[in-house]
Amino acid sequence: SENPSVTLFREYLRIDTVHPKPDYDAAVQFLECVGADLGLACQKVEVCQGRVVLILTWQGTNPRLRSILLNSHTDVVPVFEEHWTYPPFEAVKDSQGNIYARGAQDMKCVSIQYLEAIRRLKTEGKSFARTIHLTFVPDEEVGGHKGMEMFVQRPEFKALNVGFAMDEGLASPSDTFSVFYGERSPWWIKVKCTGSPGHGSRFISNTAAEKMHKVITSFLAFRESEKQRLKSDSSLTLGDVTSLNMTMLEGGVSFNVVPSEMAASFDIRIPPTVDLKAFEEQVATWCRSAGDGVTYEFHQKCMDQQITSTEESDPWWKAFSGVCRDMKLQLKLEIFPAATDSRYIRAVRHPAIGFSPMNRTPVLLHDHNEFLNEQVFLRGIEIYARLLTALASVPPLPNEG
Repeated sequence: SENPSVTLFREYLRIDTVHPKPDYDAAVQFLECVGADLGLACQKVEVCQGRVVLILTWQGTNPRLRSILLNSHTDVVPVFEEHWTYPPFEAVKDSQGNIYARGAQDMKCVSIQYLEAIRRLKTEGKSFARTIHLTFVPDEEVGGHKGMEMFVQRPEFKALNVGFAMDEGLASPSDTFSVFYGERSPWWIKVKCTGSPGHGSRFISNTAAEKMHKVITSFLAFRESEKQRLKSDSSLTLGDVTSLNMTMLEGGVSFNVVPSEMAASFDIRIPPTVDLKAFEEQVATWCRSAGDGVTYEFHQKCMDQQITSTEESDPWWKAFSGVCRDMKLQLKLEIFPAATDSRYIRAVRHPAIGFSPMNRTPVLLHDHNEFLNEQVFLRGIEIYARLLTALASVPPLPNEG
């Protein structure tokens, strides 16, 4: 008696695409079969060894028009099974209809919702002027460097002729649906402090640890100020402020040896409203203030601050928001607090919206006991079907002749 769309969702959840060794071949084969069943054209692009992007295409009646891109990633993050009520790759459904599995929210639900929305539209005999492409990409959960970041630079991506893209968002525990029109820039900074070594019994001057203490104090004081700014202004969301966390601390060889070098690593996420050059100068000032021999290096430094228009004058947003109004969906527009593959799409100047139609659902991505209720999942298919109808029917734009 289970809805076939739910059954398909659970089958996909059972494919173990967890890092560090995701079974990408099984995922691609599964999705390729679903695409064939729907009569979608299929293309596979190996962006680097062992990393394949699957493209499924529903050709529009006017291929010259820019296309709609539906993106999702096939990989999921690791699990700690001892903290799960049910095995994380069995897709158990409880008596309330909650489906427990890694990837239930992030983001295998969206992949299947895209496909089932297209199934519904094709069954109804619909066709649209604009082509719809679905891309299923690897490695998003480890930064997308061997996935979407490489794919957007390839001729196969350019040939998709993208006009508007949708990608993942987040669940919302309230009645509202979160819609993300931009992302914070992730900066990973490693600060190294060098100083005088010596015996652990002495008061050595100019030590690496003293300098590191000053660095950490400056960085964490800024963290506290942003934390308080978020707390004191109810209009702000996490995506509107800069988050900063010290994530690694290195140094020392023995209890009785004062080390000559110490290092601290920081994960910083910066909203598009912040001047990145000015922020880097602030980082440099903190390091200079700690003394000589203090340097920093970037392990990740995203400088792109593209955002997608949410003005009603924009034809893509007008189509998206119009459907939501008609369906009486309450939207909350936000800057995504972390990072998704949308940033690579926006970086090559294509508008992209992050949206996962999951309201009244706790945010459990990367958490223990990740689940999605089957009724929320099915409602999402209906929402995507309406969105695709509107987006793929956007009239020709001036630059499309």
